[in-house]
Amino acid sequence: MALPAAQPRRHAHTRQVTFTGYQRDDGLWDIEGVLRDTKPMPFEVPGEKSWLPNEPIHNLSIRLTVNARLVIQDIQVSMDDVPHDECPQAMPPMQKLIGAQLASGWRKAIEENLGKSQGCAHLRELLFNMATAAFQTVTGTFEVTNPEIPPPHLNRCVAWRLDTELVSRRYPMFFKPPSTDGS
Repeated sequence: MALPAAQPRRHAHTRQVTFTGYQRDDGLWDIEGVLRDTKPMPFEVPGEKSWLPNEPIHNLSIRLTVNARLVIQDIQVSMDDVPHDECPQAMPPMQKLIGAQLASGWRKAIEENLGKSQGCAHLRELLFNMATAAFQTVTGTFEVTNPEIPPPHLNRCVAWRLDTELVSRRYPMFFKPPSTDGS
């Protein structure tokens, strides 16, 4: 279903975010994220830099190398285009995430290691969603390896609520019938 027609407007900014997952020959997985900001008109940060129309203001990339358990083995960062000379200082702290797992607590790990003035808000934005991209990429993340522990995606969205028909079909051992008492 398409969005309803918009009110009259002018294009002011474009942010493109892309995530791509790769299976490596060595058994690991690479998850790459790219964030690119442009404007359709000339743009200037007074006293710092100027950009031509559609020239990247931000062009940032992250590559996370993870194992099958989604534990970060390596991280590479590129900040090809940034609005401020200080921005690349955010790259070295990214190494603190090696050993972190793209699972419950991922956003907390990002904030603890790279939050506020320790890192870059745009790199954090990319990192937040790289977990979902990894989850979609790495084979076996939907498999039940222990029948007593639900897969991590259960109860994380409306479709995978424990009381849905989907869970009843795919993971009957974790299905919880809907409450009839209204709670």
